[in-house]
Amino acid sequence: MSITPDALDQEFSLTTAVTRLDFLARRDSGETTLNTAEDVDADDWTSFRSATTSLDVPESLELLALGEVVAHKARDSQLTGFRAALRGGASWEQIAEALGIRPEEAWTRYHQLIERHERARVLDTDAAAAARELAGTRPS
Repeated sequence: MSITPDALDQEFSLTTAVTRLDFLARRDSGETTLNTAEDVDADDWTSFRSATTSLDVPESLELLALGEVVAHKARDSQLTGFRAALRGGASWEQIAEALGIRPEEAWTRYHQLIERHERARVLDTDAAAAARELAGTRPS
């Protein structure tokens, strides 16, 4: 198996990708030193308390690729969130607050998502036009 975002995107749902990403991230101690071997007394189990773990190369590459998969899937879900909020009657002020940005930025991001999905052929021309109409005028 190749460890790339494209390969993992096909293999994992968002939930599975996030779970695996969290598992791998928690397993690594974050140490920056190279892996070293230590002599410990085979009968002394207290050495496990201070033991740290680090990911091997395939796991670390998987962690990096999963980060991209999760970010990609999260970005893709934003268009769904925008459209659901707008259909439900949310204002651009409410949407912007949920995103932590200004209303004008939220409106622009929505239109950028529509364009991205249209270029990727996720939305056809009619669906993209309907999504743009749903947005209304740009808030000022």
